[in-house]
Amino acid sequence: MNKLTRASLPVVIAACISACSSTPKVNESSNPAELYTAAKEELVSGNYSGAVEAYERLEARFPYGRYAQQAQLEVAYAYYQQRELGSAIAACDRFIKLNPNHPSVDYAYYLKGLSLENADRGWMSWLSREDMSERDPKATQEAFESFREVVTRYPSSRYAPDARKRMETAVAGLANHGLVVARYYLNRRAPLAAANRAQALIKTYPGSASTEEALGIMITAYGELGLQSLQDDARRVLKLNYPNSRFMNGVSKS
Repeated sequence: MNKLTRASLPVVIAACISACSSTPKVNESSNPAELYTAAKEELVSGNYSGAVEAYERLEARFPYGRYAQQAQLEVAYAYYQQRELGSAIAACDRFIKLNPNHPSVDYAYYLKGLSLENADRGWMSWLSREDMSERDPKATQEAFESFREVVTRYPSSRYAPDARKRMETAVAGLANHGLVVARYYLNRRAPLAAANRAQALIKTYPGSASTEEALGIMITAYGELGLQSLQDDARRVLKLNYPNSRFMNGVSKS
């Protein structure tokens, strides 16, 4: 069982309304509890597509009440497990909008963050491709915001520690993206764009692992632009923070 399943499913189950241990036969006369139990059985057994159908059937027939609330949350988890991440994100947003004070809304934000994080996995794979300036890791930024909601609004949540770690990972990835774009501009003989991107990286993600090379890019870019004073300032900051940096004379272009 994967980490998300271990971490989240027990909480989802604990938050659920208690139901029978066996799956009832459902039909047009089935009550909400019976429909919910049938859907839960599908979810626990790993039949996520069946669970989605069952939860949606429950909410369609009984759109109000605690069973419908729980169905809205658990269908998001089922979508996530199916890797239907867009649907998982939409389901989380819907649950948050409809149930802002629900005891499990912290989980909805956390699950949304995980879904966004996985939806944007692809952008890490194109960091070595040619046109970096055209790429925008928007989902990673949105994942960061979702995890921050958990950490700031629900600091006692069981999901807060992991959300905090994922925020740190997101910042590192976003800073690295900015660094790749700055390198791209420098290698394409656009020193002003490179310097501006490197400077924005340093201001937005201070102290990130990408800061050192960003300063090196600024040294090279300002040198190419003939801006001696700004080049000296960048070198001074680099020397102060990274006295043994290999970028003291700028970066080598590919």
